Amino acid sequence: MKKTSYAPGTPSWIDLGTTDLPAAKAFYSALFGWEIVDMGPDAGGYCMAEIGGLPVAGLGIAQNPGPPYWTTYISVADADAALTKIKDAGGQVLVEPFDVFDSGRMAVFMDPAGAVFSIWQPLKHIGSVLVNEPGTLMWNELTTREPDKALAFYPDVFGWVGEDDPSATSAYTQWMLDSAAIGGMIVMDDKWPSEVPSHWMVYFNVENVEQSAAKVIELGGSVIVPPFPAGPGICAVVQDPQGASFSLIEVTAQM
Repeated sequence: MKKTSYAPGTPSWIDLGTTDLPAAKAFYSALFGWEIVDMGPDAGGYCMAEIGGLPVAGLGIAQNPGPPYWTTYISVADADAALTKIKDAGGQVLVEPFDVFDSGRMAVFMDPAGAVFSIWQPLKHIGSVLVNEPGTLMWNELTTREPDKALAFYPDVFGWVGEDDPSATSAYTQWMLDSAAIGGMIVMDDKWPSEVPSHWMVYFNVENVEQSAAKVIELGGSVIVPPFPAGPGICAVVQDPQGASFSLIEVTAQM
């Protein structure tokens, strides 16, 4: 699906902060068929991942200590106005709003339960132009230890409505915006390792999750949660060779 815009409050972009950019470029290109475009020295080596010349994700050197990570960006009409709302709702400012050339304006925050996310005010760059196709972003999911805080924070900031998903086999919340599902939320219970913080998970569409999980291992990554049925398909949780976690989803149900 080709996108030309995102309504404010919609997850619109993802990027990887990694400790080894050349290795990450090789891994994701081989896994998803991405064409990697280096944005040049002025961009600090930041790269655009494309399929058919259309942007699908970004890759860059991690700006924070710790393991590599995928970041979810939420589109906003005004980054500075969003900053005020996020602070008033109890969010923590990690990076104040700043301009990214003429592409847009961004900032980085932590929600009251500890999950990090970014906002994106689009100018020339709307975010992911190609989505919901093999090798592209399919879903963004908040994985949190404190759902009550999330259910208060995100609706206050972005106008989301949290609705229970009756089709889920376990407790699952869908984030709705103007009656459309734009993301999800699961609760971290005692089965999760205590050192794993609340976080936003990104899901990539794949044609065959078993084959893609095997490819992750072949390329030096690891499978954290083997393929399992969930929602409209079959999912798996994997890590790239540097330790960034992400999910794969093969859609098996009619959408």
